Amino acid sequence: MNDLRLPSEDHDQSPYTGWTRAHWEAVAEHWLLTARRHASPDGGLITPPGRPSAAGIRSDGIEGFARSFLIAAPLLAGREADPHDHAGWYARGLAAAMAPDGPDRWGRAIGVNEIQQWNGTPQPIVEAANLAFGLAICRAQVWDRLEDELRDQTAEWLTHHCLKHGSDNNWLLFTAVIEAFLVRAGYDVPGGHAQADVDLFESWYLGDGWYNDGPISPTTRHGNRVDHYNSWVIQPFLWQWYQLSDQRAEGRAERREQYLRRLGEFADSYAQLFAADGSSLHQGRSLTYRQAVLGGLWTAALAGVGSEAAGATRRLASGVLRRFTLDRGVGVDGPPSLGWNAAEFLPMCQGYSGPGSPYFAGMGFLGLAAPADHRLWTEPEQPQPAERVDGVRTGVGTGVGTGVRTGVRTLHAVGWVIQSSDGIVQIANHASDHVVDPDTGLGEPHYASVGYSTHTAPGVGQAWAEGVDGQLALVDEWGRASRREGLRGTVTGEGWAASWFRPRMGGVDVPGARVVSVSVLHQGSELRAHLVTAPAGWTVREGSFAVAGGGRG
Repeated sequence: MNDLRLPSEDHDQSPYTGWTRAHWEAVAEHWLLTARRHASPDGGLITPPGRPSAAGIRSDGIEGFARSFLIAAPLLAGREADPHDHAGWYARGLAAAMAPDGPDRWGRAIGVNEIQQWNGTPQPIVEAANLAFGLAICRAQVWDRLEDELRDQTAEWLTHHCLKHGSDNNWLLFTAVIEAFLVRAGYDVPGGHAQADVDLFESWYLGDGWYNDGPISPTTRHGNRVDHYNSWVIQPFLWQWYQLSDQRAEGRAERREQYLRRLGEFADSYAQLFAADGSSLHQGRSLTYRQAVLGGLWTAALAGVGSEAAGATRRLASGVLRRFTLDRGVGVDGPPSLGWNAAEFLPMCQGYSGPGSPYFAGMGFLGLAAPADHRLWTEPEQPQPAERVDGVRTGVGTGVGTGVRTGVRTLHAVGWVIQSSDGIVQIANHASDHVVDPDTGLGEPHYASVGYSTHTAPGVGQAWAEGVDGQLALVDEWGRASRREGLRGTVTGEGWAASWFRPRMGGVDVPGARVVSVSVLHQGSELRAHLVTAPAGWTVREGSFAVAGGGRG
């Protein structure tokens, strides 16, 4: 039953969405109270119904607790009232989690480079980071009020995880933030490696404010791991690292200022990836995190960097939350599902995602850490980028105006061309292809397509295996299609990008085959051209954006 109650819309303060801070608080409270319904009796585990993750049900329960706390933390930090005692509820749950012999006792992750693993996975490293991030946000409301013994127990659990090494990607920032929080809270962390990990991660900087999520491939110009992780993990966790860590050492202040400049550049470019109706780009993995896409934008606003006005940031953010809540029904009649809309849709989810994973959407509530008198909440809404392309304001409400309004920007360092046309946003992708399944040799549809948009989703399963959606495929005499993988030689210009690749089939290069592609975006249209070298007798097939069918979640 829908028990979400929203206040009346205020179109004087928020002429585009009608939503104010009161709406954000109402949705946050609703999500938190819904999560409690799926908590263990002592509150240390939160496990909504749904498919278990590869990490197992105990890890899923830790995940539900730590990630829902990402909603509670900014809510507690940004206001004095706590009518539902979220601070007390999470403190009691933490006590149950840290009890040495209790039924909710949290396990410990074992590093992936060691022989034994906790339940076969290092996943609790991530949840330790989420807990530390949230505790840093609402330290005065939760951490500082814990009993000394519980603080020490929690610190010992966090220390175990921050000394581990999970993966050479955004996980480096997880352990770095845990260590920084502990040191700031007065605990020693012998053997800590946070500074070295942050240094390594920052070496993967691409430009335009964007980072590659891992080592940059030596065979490509840009690497191939570019996605929403820049907004929902990389920017917020780097910001938290610089907030918590001691920057008095020689050169550290300059590094912090460099990061803040990058954060501002990221927010300015990333804001252009949202449609006027609140739809976000359907690209990359972990899309079940949904409004966590707002994390980097809120981070920039809290840090006071970037060129977007506070009213424009709130308008964009409220549009996204309103779209997921009212139009798609996410989190309205129950906990958020594994999917994109309200219904569960597992084909778009990864094996590491369990029923508690969608609560990482809590990163999208980070703006609540700004108090009610902050300009983020007091400034009237202003048009977001998709509504002011070519300097034209295109409407009120949904923001989609009459006539075509277009704007194009190339993210040269990323290898993307962004086009906004009548409130809809698309990209041409000439750098990111990321995940390739080692068993099938198939690329991941959320990375390897030639283009993505805010109003379409790539085909998954058989639709992707057939090599139609977003692909330039070579088709052999038996009808088998090649894949677009291993993009190389990316070059960009204003409104265009190009790259080349060797078509692959079953994980093996098609002998003698090569495709050079260029995408040109202009005035709401896209032109693609390809120079194809293929075996004799093979045919060429190209597909564009998939059209959603029935049953899509």
